[in-house]
This record gives sequence, structure tokens and C-alpha cells, in this order.
Amino acid sequence: MTQANTHPILNPRPSFNVPDEFYERLISAHRDLSTNESNAMNAALVVLLSNHIGDLNVISQALDEARRSVMAEA
Repeated sequence: MTQANTHPILNPRPSFNVPDEFYERLISAHRDLSTNESNAMNAALVVLLSNHIGDLNVISQALDEARRSVMAEA
């Protein structure tokens, strides 16, 4: 999905055929980790996925949206 100016935009809609499987894998990956290890794993995952996406515009949108979602909960 792109805007008229051809800059990709973030797709915030679920894209998994089986979303529960993703969440189970995410939870499983964190199992038996300390809070610090879990936080470090999240940071490593963000960097890996950001490198895979490779589009700073999309990544910036995702960072902004993630921060808004956390700030709204506080």
C-alpha cells in the first residue's frame, strides 16, 4: 500500500492467517527470560525486523504508533 507520493505507509491491520500462532511463538520466545533479557530480546527483534523492512519511513511510522499506544495506556 502506498500514498500518492509513492512513500510506503505502515499497515497496522493484522496480516497473520493464524494470529494466535504468532502470539504463542512470541510468548514462547520470552519464556524463562529475566525482565532484562526479555527487554533485550524485544530490542533485538525490533532491529532485526527493521533491517528486514528497510524503509525508514515505515519504521518511523511504526515507532510513532507503538509509542502512542504505550503512552495512551499510562
